[in-house]
Order: sequence, then structure tokens, then C-alpha cells
Amino acid sequence: MKKRYSIIVNMKTWLILGTIYACFFFWYTDMGGKLSEEEIQDFLIKYDQNLRNVGTSSDLEEDFYIPSELRKDFLRKFMEQDTGRQFIMVNSIEMNKNPVDVVGANSGESADQLMSRYMEHMWPNLLKRASHPIFGGYAIWESMDLVGIEGAETWDQAALMRYKSRRAFMEIVTHPNMRSKHAFKVAALQKTIAYPVEPIGYYSDLRVILGMLILIVGLMIRLRSISKK
Repeated sequence: MKKRYSIIVNMKTWLILGTIYACFFFWYTDMGGKLSEEEIQDFLIKYDQNLRNVGTSSDLEEDFYIPSELRKDFLRKFMEQDTGRQFIMVNSIEMNKNPVDVVGANSGESADQLMSRYMEHMWPNLLKRASHPIFGGYAIWESMDLVGIEGAETWDQAALMRYKSRRAFMEIVTHPNMRSKHAFKVAALQKTIAYPVEPIGYYSDLRVILGMLILIVGLMIRLRSISKK
């Protein structure tokens, strides 16, 4: 009787832990596959709507350093080459020591304050789409190796941001508030480089970490159950 009870408890334990992991896995992983042509067109329409709603002044065009039509073509190609997989945005950042005043912010705000205003929009949109930072740090010296690039001797920070998919990324960048909020980021930066990479070896993936933790918890519960016999 005790043996049967132990088996039932053990099965329930693994069932609960497995359910927790499955829920997390399907939330953390984009199961929609590659972006469809319909989705691509929908995102491009949202992009155009945002331009019309906010306006297409030179300031807004400069926030991406690319004219709006070229930017639109850039985003189209980015979506058309979708693999359906997660990616990581690699960011090198130099903050602006004397940022200009931005509409919507107080006069004289620092670069950090302006960046905080930008992230007020980004954080909720990132986290609900299982996208989040995986690394951040401050530069401790100038660039130690430069080839074929000028003006990249100094940086202040580096950051790696995980995006669940290109679908999640486009949902964020075509959000109605994105264009106006992005002005805070542009004012906060002296210069930046950001480019996406698909990981080859990503051993800090939360699906791996959570899977290992759940396995450890399950084995500890099992060991405790055996030790009581």
C-alpha cells in the first residue's frame, strides 16, 4: 500500500513539474513559425500608420538615421528572411553627455533619465513577449581591436537583449507609442550599434536553466521520499 502511494505521489510530482515546464516553454518559445506574407504586410501597414500619426518630420526620420522608405524596405527584408527562431540583439552604446531637450521630457534631463523614459515603454512590451536582457555591462577601456571602422574607439556600455522571435520584435517596434518614445533613446545616445544574431551556442537559455532546476527539484523530492521509507 505504501509502495503504491509512493508511486502515485511520485507521478503527481513529475506531472506538476512537467506541466510547469511545458507552460513556460510554450510561452517562452514562438510556436508560430516563420512570418507569413500576411503578417509582414500587416506590420508594414502598422509602420505606415505610426508615421502618419506621429508625423514624418526630419527629427523622426533621423531617429533611425535612415529615411522612412528605406527603413520600411529594411524591415521588410528582415521579416522576409525570418527563420522563426529567437535572436539576440547585440548593442554597443555611448551615452550622450549633453543631450538636447526632448518634447515630453523635462528640460535638462540626463541621458540616463531619457533612457529610462524610453524603457518605460519597452519593459512591459518586452516582458510580456518573453523578451528580456541577458547581459549588460560597463566598458572598462577603449576598443582594443578595430578594423575597417572609424569613431568606435570609445563605448560606455554593452548589452544583449533576447527576443523571442522576429514576430515579437516587430510587435514591439510597430507599437503605436514606439515612434514618440524612441526620440528619448535617440537623444540619450551619442552613438550606438545594434545588430541581431541567432545564437549557435546559447547555454544560458532559460528553457535549459528551468529544465535543469525542475529536474533537480524532482530528484530531490524523490530522494526525500525514498529516505523516509
